[in-house]
Amino acid sequence: MTALVTGAAGFIGSTLVDRLLADGQRVLAVDDFSRGRMENLRFAQAAGGERLATIRLDIGDPRLAEVMAAARPEVVYHLAAQVDVRCSVDDPVTDARINVLGTIAVADAARAAGVRKIVFTSSGGSIYGVPDRLPVDEGAALQPRSPYAVAKVAGELYLNAYSGLHGVQCTHLALANVYGPRQDPSGEAGVVAIFTHALLTGRPTRLFGDGSNTRDYVFVEDVAAALQAAAAPGWDRVRFNIGTGRQTSDRELHSVLAGLAGAPDEPTHAPARPGDLHHSAVDSTRAHRDLGWTPEHTLAQGLRRTVNDARTQLELAGSAPARPPHPDQPAARL
Repeated sequence: MTALVTGAAGFIGSTLVDRLLADGQRVLAVDDFSRGRMENLRFAQAAGGERLATIRLDIGDPRLAEVMAAARPEVVYHLAAQVDVRCSVDDPVTDARINVLGTIAVADAARAAGVRKIVFTSSGGSIYGVPDRLPVDEGAALQPRSPYAVAKVAGELYLNAYSGLHGVQCTHLALANVYGPRQDPSGEAGVVAIFTHALLTGRPTRLFGDGSNTRDYVFVEDVAAALQAAAAPGWDRVRFNIGTGRQTSDRELHSVLAGLAGAPDEPTHAPARPGDLHHSAVDSTRAHRDLGWTPEHTLAQGLRRTVNDARTQLELAGSAPARPPHPDQPAARL
């Protein structure tokens, strides 16, 4: 089986590529490397050999159709996206170009190449807005509150239309807050990566508001497993929430990471940011029932692996000394 992964050099995409190669599949990794890093694919390149091909290409490039037609993948995992909510507010045109027009380009190339299914991802913390209850299930009303969220909802609708018109199946995954090794700590990246990098390098950390905001954190390898499960035949035009259903506060998260990093648990506080959700969590009962998917990593296990990987990478780069846990700051339990 051949799979094509857009956004393959990102931390989710590269983890998925590793998993697909381990399963014996052939993979075409597509990325424009504007955010993704070739370094994330080094393990895959060593392990996959001739079963992995990598191409630098924007999903909006007309050559995507030629590339897809030549590869003739059975499944396309469409992970390439502009993922910064605040950037979508500041520049909604660019966000729509990537997240709406880019998705249409992927769908049209898939149609022409005879692709069986597209697996699409969005953010469960964005598309549902402020639901009536948490964890939110797939039956909740969609309430996108940012251009990014609107674009992701539009992507689902376009793919559903392509399925009805052209027979290209699509399955959608609404992800909780994904974290894990290879996540970029720069910009508006995930808070786990931001805190981890700062704590390991002795930089200050900051909580917005009083630290009581909560999120549902799901480990990247569990997300890769869900993506692969969603590629099976069936479940056309169906959305699955992918998360743990458990809420963890910013303050609790910082405390655990500080303990694992061997750093003082002393964040500064900044005013709450307008528009930030106070609480977010998704109900993954449908994914468990229909896809047989259950997260295998607890938050404590995932955070430990994330910190250990980040420490190793920093030491290899000469950016941080090896440090045991701070004697006065043991890792908190989750």
